[in-house]
Amino acid sequence: MRRSFFSLLCLATLSAHADGPVITHVLQQNPTLEHFEFCDGGGCAEVQTVGLTRGEWAQIRNEFDPAAASAEDEREHIGNAIALLEQIVGLKTGTDTDRGGTFSNSDYPGQLDCNDESTNTTTYLKLMLKDGLLHFHHPIDTKTRGFFFNGWPHTTAVMQENASGKKFAVDSWFFDNGQPPVIIPLELWQDGWRPSNAIAR
Repeated sequence: MRRSFFSLLCLATLSAHADGPVITHVLQQNPTLEHFEFCDGGGCAEVQTVGLTRGEWAQIRNEFDPAAASAEDEREHIGNAIALLEQIVGLKTGTDTDRGGTFSNSDYPGQLDCNDESTNTTTYLKLMLKDGLLHFHHPIDTKTRGFFFNGWPHTTAVMQENASGKKFAVDSWFFDNGQPPVIIPLELWQDGWRPSNAIAR
């Protein structure tokens, strides 16, 4: 019951704070290519240990070649790299069939809610930063909107632009596994933005 509650409502606030030891642990991990923890099951109910081969990571590096000339270019590279990481890691964890959104997906295997997505995306951003792939951005803590007062609670990964300090939501939840995440100014995301072509599930 507890897991379905998290998956249905995507209660990142409760899972990340009131019931947050697991998510906090994963968010605070120091991931390496050989060993990092991956959340799934809704609210990080399950944690799998994952590793990437040098060949797999070389594919990620290719997404940053040639190097971005601007922060805007780098955001595009980041989105493509996260999409590729979802494909590679999805096959290792059984989450390659993850469908966009949370509602009405409980009958499908390998589903991730926004808690899982935001935590895993943060891990991917950390791996990119450690490898020197990010020159214009760095990951920061996840953010939540909603709190029931203006919509369902929903959480995203966030990164900050180094030069301007501007924050961007990096939201992988809206689309199926392996699709580039939404990367938009955090203020816009916090106002309840959702893509017009997001799958309504």
